[in-house]
Amino acid sequence: MTIISTQHLSAPLMLPIIITALLFSAPACSNQTAINTHEDLTDYKEGQASANESLASAEKPEFVTKKIATFDEPWAMTALPTVNNKSLKLLVTQKTGELFIVDTATGAKTTINGIPKVAYGGQGGLGDIILAPDFVTSNQVYISYVEAGDGTDSNNFGAKVIKATLIGMDTATPSLQDTMPIWEQTPKVKGQGHYSHRLLFSPDGKYLYISSGERQEKTPAQDMSVNLGKIIRLNPDGSVPADNPFADNSNDIAAQFWTIGHRNVLGMVFDEKGRLWAHEMGPRGGDEFNLIEKGNNYGWPIVSNGRNYTGTDIPDHDTHPDFSAPKISWTPVISPSSMSIYNAGKYNDFPAWQGKVLISGLSSKALIVVDLNENNNATERYRYDMGERIRSVLNVDGQVWLLEDGNNSGLLQLLPQ
Repeated sequence: MTIISTQHLSAPLMLPIIITALLFSAPACSNQTAINTHEDLTDYKEGQASANESLASAEKPEFVTKKIATFDEPWAMTALPTVNNKSLKLLVTQKTGELFIVDTATGAKTTINGIPKVAYGGQGGLGDIILAPDFVTSNQVYISYVEAGDGTDSNNFGAKVIKATLIGMDTATPSLQDTMPIWEQTPKVKGQGHYSHRLLFSPDGKYLYISSGERQEKTPAQDMSVNLGKIIRLNPDGSVPADNPFADNSNDIAAQFWTIGHRNVLGMVFDEKGRLWAHEMGPRGGDEFNLIEKGNNYGWPIVSNGRNYTGTDIPDHDTHPDFSAPKISWTPVISPSSMSIYNAGKYNDFPAWQGKVLISGLSSKALIVVDLNENNNATERYRYDMGERIRSVLNVDGQVWLLEDGNNSGLLQLLPQ
């Protein structure tokens, strides 16, 4: 059990103090070979530093972590419905192609069979998993993963989304059956980065949102003939909603798009007001937290609050008011990998987090807490140094779960102090 120190003043009614929290970190794409240096950071605009301030106050919760189970390269998790007051069970994916049911009371892991062949390597492999809105009756799940092309296209890769039925959940041999393709990245390209492939249903369950990275190719994000560098909106069966912003008869691919101009979106959530938020990895600096609005262009690669890995400048968002600017921009980067909205349910372990966004950080090795404001703005509230790269964060009924990144990584429960 690891104690996480919040280092706030002990007086219970002490007024909030401000702590500067500039965390020097690796580039946002989690490329271990490219490192930000202090010399690089001095060239960034001083105005960006304000977005990295953490507000620490007497209400900042303290917690300890409890390790429940370990995994090798976990990527995503989601909760199964609890029945008859049984212990919570999670579905956890590993990039290498494994899917598990995890009993959070015992840490026992049960392998789910029937996973399609994944193209593992780089940032690719088995990705996200979410429950269908009617899971209680259908037992259907949606899964994203990376596949290789066929024949002469075998060295090209792209993300794919499928729907499948999960059977035998209470047995020793659960499996996926009746797999049906829903969507895929077009075209497949070389390289093994920036797939994104995060999945999210709208609160009413009518629409499936898919983040599609620009595959480290930059220009596809503004290319309306390919679905890379976009956020996709589909009906649950994979068809295109008639009210999508680019739905017309002249471009079937563009009809999928909800927004364009994205780099690598690894987190999407709806808040209690129904607003869609996404975070996005910047290049060398300039990680973004965006309010996602129908038909908007978020500017990549024309604008960014970071710069290229070569050190060359990219015009900032304020030079192009026609593009949607981030509500928060992080330089140094936090390398955001997932996010979850905290809402109390059966439990209320962290009442101070109610309605706030929890973001997991890779290079920052942090849990970041963000406030959503009434006027469609957002501010970083504070962050916790977790000591390890954090791949995923999930709120379930007011309890919070984290997945560390890499081999022998822990599934952690946060326990309030």
